[in-house]
Amino acid sequence: MSLLGAAGIGLFVGAVVGALGAGGGIIAVPVLTYLLGQSEHAATNGSLVIVALTAAVALPGKARRGQVRWRDGLVFGAMTLLGAVPGRFINELLDPETLFLAFSALLLTVSAVMIIRSIRDLPGEGSADPDPQSRGGVTKTAVRSLIPVAGAAGVTGLLTGLFGVGGGFAVVPVFVVFMGFGVRQATGTSLLVMIIAAGVSILTGVVRGTFVLDWGLVLLFASGSMVGGVLAGPLSQRVPPAMLSAAFGVLIGVVGIITVVRTVAGV
Repeated sequence: MSLLGAAGIGLFVGAVVGALGAGGGIIAVPVLTYLLGQSEHAATNGSLVIVALTAAVALPGKARRGQVRWRDGLVFGAMTLLGAVPGRFINELLDPETLFLAFSALLLTVSAVMIIRSIRDLPGEGSADPDPQSRGGVTKTAVRSLIPVAGAAGVTGLLTGLFGVGGGFAVVPVFVVFMGFGVRQATGTSLLVMIIAAGVSILTGVVRGTFVLDWGLVLLFASGSMVGGVLAGPLSQRVPPAMLSAAFGVLIGVVGIITVVRTVAGV
């Protein structure tokens, strides 16, 4: 595929991140491997750069709308250290086939969860997304528990280090269920977490001397992705979150099926 095509695909990936606050890495990894000819480990490395840069560009727009809770995001992001460093070590130990079979399982699981949640939310209040947080203060019904939040942060870091994904798809539900965020504030704050988790994983790889990738290709991909992230920000304010999640869930399911078939077939 041409470098122009890489930028075009990056534009789409950025649109996903800007609209959902999640999902860029899940799409970037198979695209870098199957369409742009990167090795499995190089693709997970490149995805980390793409996710971090795209989230960094999309974050200010969310912040201007009051949809980023900085303190909670920074604390949660710091806790991703529990998993990001071990995840990086595991990534280096796995052979490419095992790595991508595990990644395929992640894709299909995320797809099923997102589709089920979106179907549940479409008829009800989830699609309206009143986002009480944007009107100030934490809702009285918010359930805060350090154990599940810390556990989710650790899993987010693990997934980031292992697969090169940002982990926003795991962070958003935790913010909504355990910390009482509205959906839009959850997606906005998840961008901050993605930057921290990806940055920690990149730094770990650099220190260990295993962070190798095609910088020219990745930066071109990331450039398109950053533009897409900025353009999709306003879109996320108009389309019901449940509809966005449903569409993304279907897309991830298709990518997951293609990934597992190609991994097993060795093509």
